[in-house]
Amino acid sequence: MRYLLTVCFLIALYGIGVIVRDMNRFVVVPYEVTSKKLKRKYTIVMLSDLHNKSFGKKNEKLLSAIAACHPDSIMTAGDMYTSKAGAGFDNALALLKALSERYPVYVSNGNHEQKTKEQTAVFGSLYQTYMEKLKGWGVVSLVNEHVILPEANLDVCGLQIGREYFRHFQKKEMPEGYVDRLAGKASRDRFQILLAHNPVYFNEYAAWGADLVLSGHVHGGIVRLPGLGGVVSPSATLFPKYDGGKFTEKGSVMILGRGLGTHTLPVRMWNPGELVVVTLLPDKEDQKKDGNYS
Repeated sequence: MRYLLTVCFLIALYGIGVIVRDMNRFVVVPYEVTSKKLKRKYTIVMLSDLHNKSFGKKNEKLLSAIAACHPDSIMTAGDMYTSKAGAGFDNALALLKALSERYPVYVSNGNHEQKTKEQTAVFGSLYQTYMEKLKGWGVVSLVNEHVILPEANLDVCGLQIGREYFRHFQKKEMPEGYVDRLAGKASRDRFQILLAHNPVYFNEYAAWGADLVLSGHVHGGIVRLPGLGGVVSPSATLFPKYDGGKFTEKGSVMILGRGLGTHTLPVRMWNPGELVVVTLLPDKEDQKKDGNYS
């Protein structure tokens, strides 16, 4: 009996050690996407689900890792802070300020930013203050809006869907044309990037016309098991289909980051935070076939 208790204690101690370690580290995860629509190589660092965490003083570890990636721009896929009374957003703001001094920064909302935006009776002017700070630093906020980056022939859109599409235990069906009504038409001539926090609706984003979807929200499934992947999604779905990585659908690619921080359930196990780097590359073979190769 004593032996069994000792083994259980050691297993529990090991598990706690893994959780503490994974909650306080991140890995750099690179991806490549090619398209004949692209005019040149373009590197994006994508941040999601920071939830106001700091890796080192003033996020110095994260900033150093980002600098080593030499990005053309920074794009966020939402939930840079947490919609919890008194939680604050100081680390998120400090990080975005530092990044804005070095790179173009484009931010989109997750369900946490959206909640503070809509529930002013609870959160007051928190969202407005946050956005005013970002605007003052030249950060571009995309809430169902587009920005054109002509040097690489990109159209970047930040999508904010209704909060009813984040409900627990069941997926609300998204009606046909919903994304069009929110975000307008997808670009056909430019490489269309969609910053869409919730990956569950990847099929709908692909049908809309996104060439690349940058997403987050799922935190990698919180706990990851070898061969099984992420265990649970924020909507309480076990072993979610979209837990992290690269997915394709109808000619569209989705890069789903596992996020950087935690919120309600402060756990990461065999699941460190992710700093996602997406390198966009012109498809020279396709360009050559089309007579556009140089």
